[in-house]
Amino acid sequence: MGGSIAEWFNSIVNYGVSIIWGNNDWLIASNPWYGLLMFVLIGAGLYFTVVTRFMQFRHFGHMWKLLWVSNQGRKDGGISSFEALMTSLAARVGTGNLAGVAIAIYLGGPGAIFWMWMTAMVGMSTSFIESTLAQAYKVPHTDNVYRGGPAYYIEKGLGKRWMAVFFSVCLLVAFGLAFNGVQSNTIAQATNEAFGIPTWMTGLLLVVLVAPVVFGGLRSVARIAGKIVPIMAILYILLALFIIITNFSQFPAAIALIVKSAFGFEQAAGGVLGYGIAQAIINGIKRGLFSNEAGMGSAPNAAATAQTNPNHPAVQGFMQMLGVFMDTLVICTATASIIILSDVVDPNVEQEGIQLTQLALSQYVGDWGVIFVAIAIFFFSFTSIIANYSYGESNLEFISGSKNAKVMIMIFRFMVLAMVFVGAIASLPAIWNFADLSMGLMALTNLVAIMLLSPVALRILRDYERQVKAGKTGNQIKFNPDDFVKLKDEANRDAWID
Repeated sequence: MGGSIAEWFNSIVNYGVSIIWGNNDWLIASNPWYGLLMFVLIGAGLYFTVVTRFMQFRHFGHMWKLLWVSNQGRKDGGISSFEALMTSLAARVGTGNLAGVAIAIYLGGPGAIFWMWMTAMVGMSTSFIESTLAQAYKVPHTDNVYRGGPAYYIEKGLGKRWMAVFFSVCLLVAFGLAFNGVQSNTIAQATNEAFGIPTWMTGLLLVVLVAPVVFGGLRSVARIAGKIVPIMAILYILLALFIIITNFSQFPAAIALIVKSAFGFEQAAGGVLGYGIAQAIINGIKRGLFSNEAGMGSAPNAAATAQTNPNHPAVQGFMQMLGVFMDTLVICTATASIIILSDVVDPNVEQEGIQLTQLALSQYVGDWGVIFVAIAIFFFSFTSIIANYSYGESNLEFISGSKNAKVMIMIFRFMVLAMVFVGAIASLPAIWNFADLSMGLMALTNLVAIMLLSPVALRILRDYERQVKAGKTGNQIKFNPDDFVKLKDEANRDAWID
């Protein structure tokens, strides 16, 4: 019996490590939990794509128009639509975009990237639904930064306080604490690999850098994310474009390889068609879902904080759709291009995710490519830490209420800083595995909620489309909860006073 328990515990630990690093990936067939979550997320995305009449394609150009004016409309020190987008991107863009893409290619072949694209395409509609609901049910706060997210629309829209608290607790465990340790561990390992800096020193440095941001509250997080994320994303994309342009003759063949591998044309010649397609689909969908976070219930916490321009819930829905596009179809594709063009993937040799990306980059820019990836990981993971903290603070406020919020948030801030340091110096796979379970539970809870509340989001979309079709722009577009039967009694009026 003791041997069986030891084997069971060891399998749990290995599974936790595989979630973090992407090593020794278990197939979905041996992990029903991931199979269920993938099935529900993809199913919800397809459903929302159909019922919104493929809005991610119909309104693709409109999303970019809204981005152009997204930093306007902020009043009294609030958070703009652009800053809310950058906060959600800060949480989305991290190790998954650099290491996760490499692992997807290593395990599923280049075709995995095609399925990452498809996952993002359907996930954009899911992101619209959950972020629009977050805006519709947002509430004002004394610091002029709105609060909202799944916990708020579950309580008000479904009338189930217990379900909302359950979601918040799961988010606190996963995003508020454990995943911050994962991010700091990634930073510590990358800086140790590139510069030889001891992990404990990196841990201390991170605590010093993170502390003033988290003690500054949600507004501080949004301001920092709004500055760092665009700069790092643009630099990384420019580097990828440089590699693509200097190797442009090979680029069409690389794209063709992605498409062929996705449908098994490459594997067919080797007689492993079914297995090859399955690996491409499984790894592409899995990495895509956990990279862009559409439907997870995390991004709506950032979406709710925005003072949108125009002042309508659908606007932040469009912005968060754009966030999914930027995360997967832009940044993940940049990483995939670097790796595929370098031709460094060797299926016969075990290769780590982040090291594979560093190796690919060094093929074109020399040894400093390793250093660049370490720096990119540092900033991407740092912004993920502060964005994850903001999600946690908002949900802790929801659970504790206004009377106890200040004390609880102060304790939470010190817990986050402690987790950042511990994560940098230690490997705690059992905790990471528990956090992964928490993330799965919060995702399923959120998906149930947005499916039940989707009629509200769809009516909001139609209201917005009607006003745009009538020729209204900017401040002419208005949102009035009284125009909606359900929101008339559930939406917070103070959040929508002009």
